[in-house]
Amino acid sequence: MSEALPKLDDRSHALLKTLIERYISDGQPVGSRTLSRDSGMSLSPATIRNVMSDLEDMGLISSPHTSAGRIPTAQGYRVFIDTMLNVRPLDGKAVAELKKQLNPGLDSKMLIKAASTILSEITHLAGIIMIPRRDAMSVRHIEFLPLSNRRILTIMVINEKEVQNRILDVDRSYTASELQQAANYINQNLLGHHLREMLDRLKTELLQTQQELSGLMRLVVEVSGKVFDQNEQEELVVEGQTNLMGFNDLSDMDKLKQLFEAFNKKRDILHLLDRCQQAEGVQIFIGHESGYKVLDDCSVVTSSYSTGGELVGVLGVVGPTRIPYDRVIPIVDITAKLLSSALTQK
Repeated sequence: MSEALPKLDDRSHALLKTLIERYISDGQPVGSRTLSRDSGMSLSPATIRNVMSDLEDMGLISSPHTSAGRIPTAQGYRVFIDTMLNVRPLDGKAVAELKKQLNPGLDSKMLIKAASTILSEITHLAGIIMIPRRDAMSVRHIEFLPLSNRRILTIMVINEKEVQNRILDVDRSYTASELQQAANYINQNLLGHHLREMLDRLKTELLQTQQELSGLMRLVVEVSGKVFDQNEQEELVVEGQTNLMGFNDLSDMDKLKQLFEAFNKKRDILHLLDRCQQAEGVQIFIGHESGYKVLDDCSVVTSSYSTGGELVGVLGVVGPTRIPYDRVIPIVDITAKLLSSALTQK
């Protein structure tokens, strides 16, 4: 995710840590006098200025044109997070309140929306969560019922308990008998497979089957493909994006508009979360580390969540690079763990 970090001596390490903590707290460029007072080190203003110059040469801090003070760069934040940050765990009362809001008695969609809302309300950032990837969900039973106007009602049992209904538009009308044959074939041959795996197997079967069976197999592939296509449209739940309007760091209206458009279109955000899908624990993308220009002025803190031990989605927050990482990281981490527990209990 990041380049090799520069090595700092103790003095540079202490002053960079002080500068970033002060900037996160105040949002104002930090000058030598403030650093001298807050660091607790007996250093002359000239010495501090020299250290600041060295840190600037390393690309860890920069000097805004309108101020004599310095602010952290994305690389400066990376050094801070990787080598200086002391994360504050949530207290028991806060964890109990989160657990109460992520009640296993809620259905899966409500749990996921609740997690995104919790993240935005507690952190005052934008909470994001990718719904569980449907191609990673196992089909336990399927039924097809004919509707009018070349439409089919699909009823699926996913992962033992979850029932999903889908209305599909198909190429022609099918009789109840044809749909029953298709459902019987899937239930007899493909139960327990993930949706993507199921569709791949069906296509292989179609190529190998004899001519007299190809009509049935084509029906099976068509309806199963449409089921998969609907489920493959990964959705992103976003809550609290208007929180971002309160940060001076994101006050450029053109950039803010582009960021909101990215939330609405969802594609880039989903691609970023998809990269986090198979990684356990908290991941942090600072500025350009995300790989998406629209997020160059933002930090994204994510964690994957699971059900039954299988990673199925990613949640997190988006905010300016100047966020209280020591507080945000444990909130994202515990929310992911509590959501995983709630989904597994369902």
